[in-house]
This record gives sequence, structure tokens and C-alpha cells, in this order.
Amino acid sequence: MSPTETSSNTRREIEIEISAEEVARETETLIGKYQKLARIPGFRKGHVPASVIRQRFSKDIQNDVVDALIPKYFRKETGKLGLIPVSQPRVTDLHLHDNEPLKFKASFEVMPEIKVEGYKELRAEKPEVSVNDEEVQKALDEIREQRATYTAIEGRALADGDFAQVSLDGKPTNETDDSKPVHMDDILVEIGGKDTMPEFTENLRGASAGETRSFEVNYPDDAPDKRLAGKKFTYTVNVQAIKQKTLPELNDAFAKELGEFTTLDEVRQRIREGMESERKHTAERESKDKLLTELVKRNEFEVPEALVERQIDVRLERGLRALTAQGMKSEDIKKMDFNRMRAGQRDQALQEVKASLLLEKVADEEKIEVGDEEIDREVQALAEQSKQTPEAIRARLTRDGALDRIRNRIRHEKTLEFLYQQTA
Repeated sequence: MSPTETSSNTRREIEIEISAEEVARETETLIGKYQKLARIPGFRKGHVPASVIRQRFSKDIQNDVVDALIPKYFRKETGKLGLIPVSQPRVTDLHLHDNEPLKFKASFEVMPEIKVEGYKELRAEKPEVSVNDEEVQKALDEIREQRATYTAIEGRALADGDFAQVSLDGKPTNETDDSKPVHMDDILVEIGGKDTMPEFTENLRGASAGETRSFEVNYPDDAPDKRLAGKKFTYTVNVQAIKQKTLPELNDAFAKELGEFTTLDEVRQRIREGMESERKHTAERESKDKLLTELVKRNEFEVPEALVERQIDVRLERGLRALTAQGMKSEDIKKMDFNRMRAGQRDQALQEVKASLLLEKVADEEKIEVGDEEIDREVQALAEQSKQTPEAIRARLTRDGALDRIRNRIRHEKTLEFLYQQTA
């Protein structure tokens, strides 16, 4: 076995030679396995002569020899050279003939040598976070709106400020429009409301319960629902009832209805604390993102293509899961241009891989590690979410190799927190 090595920053190519004796031993072993399993007319199972096996299955045996020996000796050679492949080898120049050594070239990618620099000088932005009284009041008003009650009004027609309980059917006015018809039951339309389309207000004002009205609606190009943006629909609306909204009074009794509160001031304080916590978390996340961007900018190095492709896969899988959760059908997903999508994810995937590798190096430099108790807490949280035992969760994570991924994620988070907290 005589390897030679050529290299660039992340690409390697090695030549490997496996002795004829080793090839012969593997061939004999495989012939023995074929003899036990082969069914050939004229011979009892397990009693087929080796010469017949060689003749009948020569190509299959040769392929099996290659499949058995190449991975084994590839691992041996890369280990001997101190190389850690991050991609599957591409095998070329394969030479395999009877009574001769097996020779081949293997091209693959390795992790680059990274010397992380400039991270000790990084300083995080830590803006002050505050919430004013008006913002607290607005949030409280939204809670109040959620607890509004609607009572039916009889004996008069719809007027501004009323809510029409309606069922409606809408279809595109233009017959060439491929938009799908709209149907909704039991929805509330506020007459004159700021979020109500003017056409609905104008055409339903003055209607009585039980009345049906038809009219057209022109949706603006910037309509929130992209399926309706720029379209014209004809609606048939049946007014089922006229209702009036009543908001609860903002007092201590309202606070008690919300749960573990006794006064309205306690509710305001909880709202303030929640908003401050959320804003602090957002500001911290943005600051950490800037830190990572600056860390990557200060350290230029080549990244193995295999790692970038793997991260693109992760990003696409995450995106497709989100689309599925939003209701996109599998047949629509299959129509998507995945090549274009992969190209669009590339730059961000590259930055994420670089950031991950640099955080790993910083963690090594600063001796940041993850204790077993931290893993235990993560496992316990997953167990509570899925209503399984921690033992079952740990067994599954270990089997799937996810426990190491969790450890790496926690280590990266701790390292980023170290960068965020470091001071001059």
C-alpha cells in the first residue's frame, strides 16, 4: 500500500495500492459466501464449486471486493496521514485485475487549518431597552379587545360602529382570472372599521338582518393577502345578524379574570416585564448576529464545499417544513425550482458554516465545554415536551447521533455568550 498525496487548501487526492494478496484473500472470502447462498441448477445449495462461482459471478464478486476494500483502506490511509475527510471520496483511476494489486485515486475534502484571530477585540452593542406607558396601555387594550362580547341588536339596520355577522361568497369578476372563489361563514364585519374594506362598509351600511347584498371589491396591489392583491371580486353577502361590541371595563375585576392577578397594576407590570424581556432578547440576538458577522469578516478561509452543501440542505429542509406547516400541498412543493432555491441559499449557508467553524475554534482556545448536567437539562426538557421518559429520549438521540449535535449547539451558544459578555 503506497499512498501519495496532493493538496490544496481543503481538497486532497491520495493514491492507494492494496496488495494482490489482500485482494485475493477478500475474493476468497466472498466466494465462500456466494457458495453458501448461490442457487445454480445441477448443484445442491452450499455445494457449488468455487470455479463455477468465479465464472458465474465474476463481475459481482469484483464489485463486492471494491465495495469492501476501498472504504476500509481509505480510512486507514487518511488516518495514517492525519486527515479528517468531511466529504465522501470520489474514486477514479480504479485498477483491478486478477493476481494484481488494487489501485485507485481518492479525491475528498478536509477541514481547513483555521487560526482564529481578532475575537478578543470584539465588543458587543448593548443598547438600553425600555417600554413606555403608552405601549403598555396599547397591549392592555389588545387583551381587552380579545375579551370583547357581541350582543345581537334587533329592530334596526346596520350603522357605523355595528358588526355585521355574515356569510359570503366571492368569485373573480374577470373570467380569465385564475383566482379561486372565496367562501366564509359566520364572520364579523365592522361597519366603518379601519380594517374594513370601504366597499364592504358602503354596501352593507343600512342593510337589515336576513338581507343579501351583492357588490364588487377592487383589491389594491399591496393587499395583505397576496392571493387577492390587484384582483377584482364580486361578493354575495348574507347579513345573518347585527351585533354590538361591548368591551370589559379596565379594573381589578378584569385583572382577576385574567388569572393569577388581583389588581390591574399587576397586569400592567407583567405586560411591561414581558415586553422588556422580549425586546432585550431581540436586541441581544441582533447584537450577537453582528458579532458573528464581524468575526467572519476578520477571518478569511476556504470552506469545504461539502459543508456548504450540507448547510444548504438544512436550510431548505427547515424552509419546506415551514411551508408544509403553513398548509402548502406536497404537489405544489414538487413544482418548485430547487436548483434556483439552492443557489439562493448559498451565501447565507456559507456564512453560517464559517461562523460555526470559528465558534468551534474560539471554544477550543477558551476551553469552553458542555457539562453532562447541561445535556441532562436539554434531554429533560425534550422529554417533558414529548411526554416521554428522559431515558427513551436519550436512547433515541444517541441512536440518531443527535446528542452530539445538541452538545455542539450548546457549546456554540456558550461561546457566543462569552463573546457577547467579554469586556476590555
